[in-house]
Amino acid sequence: MLDTETTGLDPHKGHRIIEIGCVELIDRKRTGNELHQYLQPDRKIDAGAIEVHGITNEFLQDKPKFADIVDDFLSYIKDSQLIIHNAPFDVGFINAELKLTGRDLGDTSQYCEVIDSLVMARRMRPGQKNSLDALCRHFNIDNSTRELHGALLDAELLAEVYLALTGGQEALFKDVESGQQSVAEKIIRQLDTNRAALPVIHASEEERLQHEDWLDLLDSKTDGKCLWRMGS
Repeated sequence: MLDTETTGLDPHKGHRIIEIGCVELIDRKRTGNELHQYLQPDRKIDAGAIEVHGITNEFLQDKPKFADIVDDFLSYIKDSQLIIHNAPFDVGFINAELKLTGRDLGDTSQYCEVIDSLVMARRMRPGQKNSLDALCRHFNIDNSTRELHGALLDAELLAEVYLALTGGQEALFKDVESGQQSVAEKIIRQLDTNRAALPVIHASEEERLQHEDWLDLLDSKTDGKCLWRMGS
């Protein structure tokens, strides 16, 4: 999960990254392997941007420049799936910073796959507000500490939102993973091997259509990766 804070809105107008925050998930769990760095941008921060994130020019005076930390950053994101909310914004800034190093480092696509969680949210919730704050409210994720934007805090919130956006299939196995006995396990009993053959009751057309609707919902929450359809 990645988020950035910047001096302004447009890297083509010379605006720069001043904070990078990353949170790592493996097997849908936070690993504690995080990356957080403030950067000195060699320019003034727009007043409007300071109102959003609260980072001042004075605070950044002794911070490293992007070129100083670029190798560590690229090593961190290499071969990952990079989840970003409104990815074109952050990726545009990252690519601009890579170019400014003068080292022919290419662009983000050469190092990792980028997934835009905003696109995922809009597909799942068409016509609704899908900002990070709106999604936190929708999924009951506590963002009460977020008075100002901050790259690491927003990356942490994005991790929670991403898990919620993709949680359709996980919920089916939640009680099994937590070590609790599922309802199905509680009612299992041994049947007499000499019993009459059990009748086979096929699903009705209505039931089949309801099942397809459920799979459609899982597909929408997993970006087309519903396990029950992947093998078909």
